[in-house]
Amino acid sequence: MIYSMTAFARQQAQTDWGDSTWELRSVNHRYLDVSIRLPEDLRSLENAVRERLRNRLDRGKVECLLRYRPVNRQDAALRIDMALAEQVVAAAERIAGLLPGEGRIDPLRILQWPGVVEAVVPDVDAAAAPILDALDRAIAELVAMRAGEGEKLAALIMARCREMSTIVAGVRERLPSILAAQRTGIVDRLSELQAELDPARLEQELVLFAQKIDVAEELDRLDTHLAEVTRLFGEDAAPGKTPPGKRPMGRRLDFLMQELHREANTLSAKSVDKEVTSASVELRVLIEQMREQVQNIE
Repeated sequence: MIYSMTAFARQQAQTDWGDSTWELRSVNHRYLDVSIRLPEDLRSLENAVRERLRNRLDRGKVECLLRYRPVNRQDAALRIDMALAEQVVAAAERIAGLLPGEGRIDPLRILQWPGVVEAVVPDVDAAAAPILDALDRAIAELVAMRAGEGEKLAALIMARCREMSTIVAGVRERLPSILAAQRTGIVDRLSELQAELDPARLEQELVLFAQKIDVAEELDRLDTHLAEVTRLFGEDAAPGKTPPGKRPMGRRLDFLMQELHREANTLSAKSVDKEVTSASVELRVLIEQMREQVQNIE
């Protein structure tokens, strides 16, 4: 199965401590590059999050964001650091003694002092299970979207492979007529020059010329590379990871695109026929279109 590297997923989870929302975005990249953004109170989950992503994905730049909104619990007691509050009050009274007149210390101002009211930190151990379950659902959604996008990319690439195979077959069929036309052309030019023809020398020159313009090897290699691309797209894969134990195909396909492009260039360089030259141009256009799509395959 072919997987794209472009996808988006969003999943939510509710816990006693608050609501959490996972957002996953992935785009194409040479390797797996994971960026994780978590609330400070849940920073301890980062290793578990990173491990889950690495177990399901092989390539791509992945942005993983957790939005966390704590719930105002009516039964939660307000926790006050009394020792710190007493220190703040004592310091305020000393300062007040230096000022003329008498002033009463506002209790609310004391509560606003940093650290006097202890923030209610969520129980990470209790909240971790539902939050990570939501992450697993988000990753599954991301993988499913990558698979759906990969099927569309595979269909586009296979359509272009079929077009290329048709072009290669047409060039192969034309080779004998090209050689015959070149032979006729040489004989006609020599006749115009009224030169004495040595049949043995003529055949020797034609053989040398045929070797120079011979593109049979290039056509064979084009067929071989196209068959390998077709084989890769035809491989069955179990659902799951990309899937577990399966090697990413993007790099192999990218290498095949380079080889196809090189053979098409050689075909163009050896061409002495306008139809073959036109066919090589069409091949390079199709290869470039496939290469753009392959850049997004995992």
